[in-house]
Amino acid sequence: MDDEVPAALRRAAEQAIDEAGVLDALAALGAEPSPYGRERATARRLADWAAARWPELSWRVDPLAATAALPDSANLVGSSALGTAPELLVYSHLDTSLTGGADFDAPITGRDAPAPELRRSDAADAEPVVSGFGLGVARAATAAALVGFAAAAGACRAAGLPHRLTLLLAAAGTHRTDPDAGPTPGGVAHHLDRHPLPAAAVVAKSGPPGVLTAEPGAMFLRVRLTSRFHPALFRDAAVPPGGLLAHLGRVVAALETFRAAHLASRAGRGGQVGAEVGVGAVRAGQPGKPDLLPGRLDFHLYLVTVPGDEPAEIADALAATLTEKLRGTPLGDCGVSVTGWPVHPAAATDPDAPVCHWADAAWRAAHGRAPQPIRGWTGSTDGVVLRGRGVPTVRLGPPSLPADPDDPRRDRFAVAELVRFARIYADIALRSRQISTA
Repeated sequence: MDDEVPAALRRAAEQAIDEAGVLDALAALGAEPSPYGRERATARRLADWAAARWPELSWRVDPLAATAALPDSANLVGSSALGTAPELLVYSHLDTSLTGGADFDAPITGRDAPAPELRRSDAADAEPVVSGFGLGVARAATAAALVGFAAAAGACRAAGLPHRLTLLLAAAGTHRTDPDAGPTPGGVAHHLDRHPLPAAAVVAKSGPPGVLTAEPGAMFLRVRLTSRFHPALFRDAAVPPGGLLAHLGRVVAALETFRAAHLASRAGRGGQVGAEVGVGAVRAGQPGKPDLLPGRLDFHLYLVTVPGDEPAEIADALAATLTEKLRGTPLGDCGVSVTGWPVHPAAATDPDAPVCHWADAAWRAAHGRAPQPIRGWTGSTDGVVLRGRGVPTVRLGPPSLPADPDDPRRDRFAVAELVRFARIYADIALRSRQISTA
């Protein structure tokens, strides 16, 4: 298939992308916090900014139904269509993993200070770097995708060429769960439920130095231990002696044993993707009532799945490991339960799908070399949702620099890389329209 882009069309798109435009988009994205479930204000502000900058394109705020998990969510949808052409969807998300507020973030980051502001540094002996809060999770790649989409759409419209391009900046794109009820479908599912499926999709998110045609899945797990609560004054008479929290380390050791066996059984099985397990939260008792030893201890785990994984089997294996490792210990008579909530399974796109060739060619054109082979990647995105609906999907994005050592919340990116990837996204979009003219 000949998917080369006419030189004049490519030049028009490239000339529409520069440092100032990408940094302006980044500033518009980060002007206010955009936490999970409360992205509507960002969607509206960004839609107004984009409409003023690119009035020839369509910009629409699409609210999600309000729920306890998503009280004020909305997608931002940009679109441009002319004539008959297959649709290419360029996707990223509006929410950040951390909120920017100390109430939620401090137990994770260990910092109460306000989130770091967006900043550009221009050292005389180094390339310009932009740094700030939330850039690594999505904002850096989102800004590049926004500018790249607009440049490709503008070039096609100016040349009068058939195309159908959509930019979806979705709500609830980071993984989050209700500790007792499991995860809630986010902005991508909302969009796909209400529109015809696109012919192909590009996920714009920072990641490995190459093109992902496959991504792992994910699930949440809750391990719960129960016993009788007991006054701290009589801790030696508690069951188990000293109370549940006195034996926390035994449970952590059992969870690490499960992790080691789980990863070993999946070594080399996933191709581009890999497995991982992490304990991200522990909950017990009431901070205002520490004179009572709690009768319930919860561990919350995040598990990255590979092809062939069955969530129910994983939950059963974890329960069996805990039962075995805690037998004969002071925790042996405590209740143990494991509850699993799948987010989505691992999914892959055929490497011979056109969108994979477009992404590979765009990468080579921008870097002057082939993308690096990827194995064992453990980051999951809504790309698996798209693939699960049958949409051929690739993921690629600008590489981050090491975080600021003085404040790890300050993600850092070379400005030139953001410009490069804006042009890569534009290049893929321009290549996609060649199908309609082949």
